[in-house]
Amino acid sequence: MTAFSLARRLRAGETVYAAWCTLASPIVAETIAREGFASVVLDIQHGLWDTASIVAGIGALHHAAAAPVVRVPLNDFAYVSRALDFGAEAIIAPMINGERDARQFAAVAKFPPLGERSWGPQRAMALQELALQGKTATVDYLREANENTLTLAMIETPAALAAVDAIAATPGIDALFIGPYDLSTALSGGKAQDVQASDVERAIDQICAAAKKAGKIPGIYCRDAERALAMAKRGFKFLTIGNDLVIIREGAAAQVKALKG
Repeated sequence: MTAFSLARRLRAGETVYAAWCTLASPIVAETIAREGFASVVLDIQHGLWDTASIVAGIGALHHAAAAPVVRVPLNDFAYVSRALDFGAEAIIAPMINGERDARQFAAVAKFPPLGERSWGPQRAMALQELALQGKTATVDYLREANENTLTLAMIETPAALAAVDAIAATPGIDALFIGPYDLSTALSGGKAQDVQASDVERAIDQICAAAKKAGKIPGIYCRDAERALAMAKRGFKFLTIGNDLVIIREGAAAQVKALKG
């Protein structure tokens, strides 16, 4: 793993596939990462992670040579800078519904002059130095963090969709990230979670186009690898796949089925 590996890969135009973990188990996250995922999202919003397990999980992912990403709780902008201080390379913030939300997110994630993030990344600096162990390069965290730690604004409501161009144009926002299940729930008025409904598919393409127009990174959550590959063909660059609970349940179910013949 190189220092700030996720930002460097995405800014170079690579397509990155990531795992998604909810179970607050650093060992599970590390094990999944070691199977070949370049990045793993630790989900605080709907997952079971607390501060202690997030700190351990970020360290475990660095040990597995995978870039750690944290999805923070709803409207918890204070946790953004904490997760970055712990060594996260990117932050996903849910329900960024307009330019004001985007500005608040960027302010706590970016150092001056771009934002207002305060100084204290001792753990992050140690992990970045570990990534460069044995190499001649060094990390100047203050100089590099604004460019090389990423902010992913989640677009998952009609309000966010209406403001998507303004959100994408906000300085300090690096990527737009689609939560398709919340988006489909919202667009259907709470009647369905059909992520392939025609209005949802149109919204997905609109968000991807807005990101590209603003020179930002388009990202999306996908239920499985098949969907992720299809979304990559539509232009998405950061794609997350399933989650750890589903992986464990499907693996267990396959073993039980084999036992039953």
